[in-house]
Amino acid sequence: MSKIGSFEGFQPVSLKQEGDDQPSETDQLSIEERGPGKDPESRLISRHPSVTESTLYPNPYHQPFISRKYFVTRPGAIETAIEDLKSHVAETSGENIQGFWLLTEIDHWNNEKERILLVTDKTLLICKYDFIMLSCVQLQRIPLSAINRICLGKFAFPGLSLDKRQGEGLRIYWGIPEQQSLLSRWNPWSTEVPFATFTEHPVKYTNEKFLKICKLSEFTSKLVPAIQMAHKNSPESGRGKELMVLTKPILIETYTGLMSFIGNRNKLGYSLARGSIGF
Repeated sequence: MSKIGSFEGFQPVSLKQEGDDQPSETDQLSIEERGPGKDPESRLISRHPSVTESTLYPNPYHQPFISRKYFVTRPGAIETAIEDLKSHVAETSGENIQGFWLLTEIDHWNNEKERILLVTDKTLLICKYDFIMLSCVQLQRIPLSAINRICLGKFAFPGLSLDKRQGEGLRIYWGIPEQQSLLSRWNPWSTEVPFATFTEHPVKYTNEKFLKICKLSEFTSKLVPAIQMAHKNSPESGRGKELMVLTKPILIETYTGLMSFIGNRNKLGYSLARGSIGF
């Protein structure tokens, strides 16, 4: 086995040619910095390249190559989706749209799903949009007057749950969860769940545009006054029906969580570029 020998026998060799008595540019700089009266030790220090502490630029839009995997960030994708939904609302109800948001829905089985949310004067629309084919796949309409409770807080799970998530979210109720049937509660594809849970989309920090439409607080600040106004204008107003806004943990009742573990780790609920298949 070969060994690396010792370097003790080597001596530094000057690259200056004979007759070249002029100092190099680096030597000249070090002499100027040293000035008269300074010891040789300071000269050696001045010959080393200077190391300055880098200034951290406050740029939260990091790792752009990761955000580009989401088709919603492709040029014109979110704009096309918004125009499609504007046309749909104009043709069907003609209601005034108060805003659009791009959020992540978390269903009752802890599965993440990419969603566009619209708030009009009377309705909350939850849209499943295919950003690859640029088409609306599913649209859920919830009357604002039917929403009776909003819960803000951190996610909570049963003690024996194997697939937990961190972070905070928003849950919107338009029914009574206690009256939910056992079949719909344990059916991962059920559409009869009387609530919807949302959190911020992963592309929030892509740029200023997504920072605005993916922020959960912005959505909440528009949704709550719209619901209160809808209750006020509802024929059932004055009958003790008003919106409750609570701050408490949001319970997601999953235990094994194998389905959500596989789906969320692979981002199956998003329109995502998944690389080439084959060779």
